[in-house]
Amino acid sequence: MLYLVGTPIGNMQDLSPRAVEVLSSVDLVACEDTRRTGLLLSHFGISAKLLSYHEHNKASAGSKIISRLKEGQNVALVSDAGMPSISDPGENLVKLCIEEEIDITTVPGPVAGISALVLSGMDTRHYYFEGFLPVETKERKERLSVVSESAVTTILYEAPHRLLKTLNDLSGAGLSERRISACRELTKKYEEVVRGTVSEVISHFTEVPPKGEFVLVLEGRPENETKTVLSPEERKNRILNLESQGMSTKEIAKTLSLEWGESKKALYAEVLEMLK
Repeated sequence: MLYLVGTPIGNMQDLSPRAVEVLSSVDLVACEDTRRTGLLLSHFGISAKLLSYHEHNKASAGSKIISRLKEGQNVALVSDAGMPSISDPGENLVKLCIEEEIDITTVPGPVAGISALVLSGMDTRHYYFEGFLPVETKERKERLSVVSESAVTTILYEAPHRLLKTLNDLSGAGLSERRISACRELTKKYEEVVRGTVSEVISHFTEVPPKGEFVLVLEGRPENETKTVLSPEERKNRILNLESQGMSTKEIAKTLSLEWGESKKALYAEVLEMLK
């Protein structure tokens, strides 16, 4: 049996009694980071054999886990925080188990996205989980376009060092006045929820350096919303923001061409003129 076990997203006391029981009884615990999971298990006095299973070794480690399961062993899969398989390579292991007709069950636990959703004050009846946006510019622009057109609440994950880039990308996609909730350090001592428009939250984290892992909850597109046309000042700020990230004039023009749907050549000239 494969057990998908939810682990705390911050506060260790959120590990359920059933999760403790399962983690104590299985033959193997597959986890992203053995050190991090080791600390969690140690906190609850659990001694278990650990196997590293993450994005970069999911093929080889996945085969080992499947072999153990086919031998009749019980394996628990955990992520560093929250439910495995959500923005996590666990989904690949689940597919392998289904293909091999191996039994799977879940031991529910905290999920950062849902925790942030209920704290956000946004519509919770209908929502869409995007998770981490792609890093590659073309794919990123495509996903930003989907997010901007979505009529339902959207949940995004982001790391602190990329938070302002993502917020600025949302602004550049015409969402500067869309309401957003930025939740950080959920269930921890310094838990914080910053609510406002995208532009207001950008201003906040420009003054207060972002720390901790973030969940962004973005308002769905209102029925009467029209795409925001960036003012000359907003265009300038976006260009300066990209320059501050170390981008060359050519890279800025390419990025903005994808973001704004405008000619790369014309944007190159605009950027060149602005940064003289």
